[in-house]
Amino acid sequence: MVNEKKVKQGKVSRAQGKDFEIRVRNDLLEKGWTVSRFDNDVKENKLIQAKTSWRRTPHGMFPMNISPGFPDFLAFMVVDEEMMPGVYDIIGVESKMTGELDRPEKEKCVWLLEQGVFSKILIASKHKIKNRIHIEYEDFKEKYFRFYK
Repeated sequence: MVNEKKVKQGKVSRAQGKDFEIRVRNDLLEKGWTVSRFDNDVKENKLIQAKTSWRRTPHGMFPMNISPGFPDFLAFMVVDEEMMPGVYDIIGVESKMTGELDRPEKEKCVWLLEQGVFSKILIASKHKIKNRIHIEYEDFKEKYFRFYK
């Protein structure tokens, strides 16, 4: 039997997560980064295109999550146009309202950094300061140093 309360909570959580992702993207754009969805994922030590999940309903098939790659965003910025023209800093950004990654996500981060896909991976987390939402970014290597060794 379907628990109506849990279904409703799941919808609210997904909506809040999506809203936070949009906030993170806009924040990065304001800071001068060029941002794109990262639609790849790590499976069995390979970088593959992430698959969209579909939900079957009586009215047809509908996508449950579009672009479910890890991390959420690929962001890049020119390092210094005068000193090093054409050199970019490329980072991955994962949006987590709590700022915590689970073990498979940590393992994916380690693999992406070891393979040189990103120069660093930032974890964006949500903090309320005086009733205003503030986004904080933490470097994966610094936050999970013991895990990364």
